[in-house]
Amino acid sequence: MSIFHLFHRHPNRESYLRNFIFGVEDSLVSTVGLLAGIATAEISSQAILTTGLVLIVVEGFSMGVGSFLAEETAQEMAGKTPQTLQAVKGASIMLVSYCLAGLIPLFPYIYLLGSTAVVTSVILSLFGLFILGFGTSRYFGRPSPIRQAIRMLVLGGSAVLVGMLVGKAFHL
Repeated sequence: MSIFHLFHRHPNRESYLRNFIFGVEDSLVSTVGLLAGIATAEISSQAILTTGLVLIVVEGFSMGVGSFLAEETAQEMAGKTPQTLQAVKGASIMLVSYCLAGLIPLFPYIYLLGSTAVVTSVILSLFGLFILGFGTSRYFGRPSPIRQAIRMLVLGGSAVLVGMLVGKAFHL
């Protein structure tokens, strides 16, 4: 059973799918950008891993809280009674997807050092973006899964590139 089965026929699938895609994409991009930026500062592997884990947990929790608040507010603004359980499920999907996806760019720093870890982390993150685009497109029957995968790769990859350029520009 794939992760997408959670979304396919659920009445709130759009909200849950949005949280999943947003959580995975944002985590891959943010985590790889931060890790690449701090790795250029030539700090210890332990410091890189600690920083990465702190980012993943704090940002995952923050994204989950933001999802919860946004969902309840949107329901209220639409004149509906807030469905707290729906908002909690969406927030949980955001939290879990963010935290699990963040481990992908962090993983190379466990076994590799320096530029090898950075390059491997970036490649794994870009591959993750490609798979996210392909998997969601294919599962939901959208046309051109490869095109959608490339779109996700290019858009998410451009954010990774911006993060790395900013890190390079301000490297002291």
